[in-house]
Amino acid sequence: MPQCEFRVSVSKDDLVFSSAHFITYAGHRCEGLHGHNYRARVAVDGELDPEDKLVFDFLELKRIMRRLCGEIDHLVLLPLESARIQVDAGDEMVRVSVDNQPRYVFPRRDCALLPVANTTVELLAQLLATRLYAELNALGARGLTLIEMEIEESFGQSATYRMPLP
Repeated sequence: MPQCEFRVSVSKDDLVFSSAHFITYAGHRCEGLHGHNYRARVAVDGELDPEDKLVFDFLELKRIMRRLCGEIDHLVLLPLESARIQVDAGDEMVRVSVDNQPRYVFPRRDCALLPVANTTVELLAQLLATRLYAELNALGARGLTLIEMEIEESFGQSATYRMPLP
């Protein structure tokens, strides 16, 4: 009998984060600082665990996602790998320049310094999928084949990242 693959997904009212950001566009355009009430939806594909008969425990998946969303909730999202945005983080303050022109100064406690090139919804979906995978791997999750992370930045406007797993 061939192996079957299943999908579990969670999209709950508490898988959200409200954060400020700005992104840069080609042609030297940089939008102003603004915020979104982001919503996360995650799906995990895989085989049924032979003992538990489930792909992955919903309760554990929700717990992990709540924590990952909480880590960036009510913070300014700043990209550390941008070619155009320079982030100088001290112990107390974070100075942000765009194209070498000073733009913002934030208290350090109000910032999430992220290993991304731009704080687009696409890269936020990839970042959260990568962080979720690290958590699942640390828990010893087996038989998983794909993580699909969708981040909605406003109603009807979202990006989805699909991460095939080894």
